[in-house]
Amino acid sequence: MTMTIEPARATAGSDFAVLSRRMATEGLMTRRPAYYAVRLPVVGAMLAAGWTAFFLLGSSWWQLAVAVWLAVTFAQVALVAHDLAHRQVFRTKRPGEILGRLFGNLAVGMSYGWWMDKHTRHHANPNHDDLDPDVAPEVLIWATESAVGRRGLKAFVTRHQAGLFFPLLTLLGIDLKVSSVKAVLRGDMKRRGLEGGLLALHAALYLTALFVVLSPLQALAFLVVHQALFGVYLGMTFAPNHKGMPHPDGTEDFLRKQVLTSRNVRGGRFVDVALGGLNYQIEHHLFPGMPSPNLRYAKPIVQEYCASIGVHYEETGLIESYRMALRHLREVSEPARAEHRARKAAAAA
Repeated sequence: MTMTIEPARATAGSDFAVLSRRMATEGLMTRRPAYYAVRLPVVGAMLAAGWTAFFLLGSSWWQLAVAVWLAVTFAQVALVAHDLAHRQVFRTKRPGEILGRLFGNLAVGMSYGWWMDKHTRHHANPNHDDLDPDVAPEVLIWATESAVGRRGLKAFVTRHQAGLFFPLLTLLGIDLKVSSVKAVLRGDMKRRGLEGGLLALHAALYLTALFVVLSPLQALAFLVVHQALFGVYLGMTFAPNHKGMPHPDGTEDFLRKQVLTSRNVRGGRFVDVALGGLNYQIEHHLFPGMPSPNLRYAKPIVQEYCASIGVHYEETGLIESYRMALRHLREVSEPARAEHRARKAAAAA
């Protein structure tokens, strides 16, 4: 069932309630229609320009440059869908859902309903080993206790997951599409028919365009470059946010649960645009409905307040954030490597 992504209700007098009142006083929860009146058309124009160039170029290897452009554009479209899901753009739910499905299902090929349900559970319990689907033990392992007992290819990936992290991101775009189709087939979402129909239309238009305009080899190359770079870029916008941060046990209050599991990324306006505002992850998790252009103004307020109540506020550079995520991946996979060494020693004996 699709749910609206909202923060937990604050208890009167709690640290989060005090901070919430400050945000309201500063007007930072107020919507920014002028900002989104520019951002949405710009991203839409990027998408239109990419596909226009694709059809004008025709059968040419220069299409790989278009694939790169569309990879960046698809990630920006997904980031817009993220803001729509959090109801940062419109006051009411309905227009956000309509545009969310157009941006997500039709433009990118990712189910808006499926992703929104998954993201809601992530926001409710970030980095919780049992409740956050983003750290569930699947291809990658984010908790030490999940690293042992694997066999075959999964065991190999776990042992080498730090080195395989960025190569595996090339498959993220395809994984999002496969997960979306699985969710539609399960039927655990609202407007299942609409979601499935838009996904099918995206796939039909996308593949038809590739294999009608391009030669078979060019079409395959375009698909690989486009989807791989889209996955890497999208994964790199999310990887710095929580990876390598503490995993809570569920006893923390709302403010500490959100702040201690999140990491901000420095870098100025370029990083703001490239990461779609997700570089202010702490503020975003505390106030998911806050428009993304307001997050940079909320940051010094949140940072100062966290210092006053003794709550650690994590902020680092972009490159260092990836180093921390990779270091965490290597640390939690050490039991898998130890298990593999013990098994080899036993076999040799």
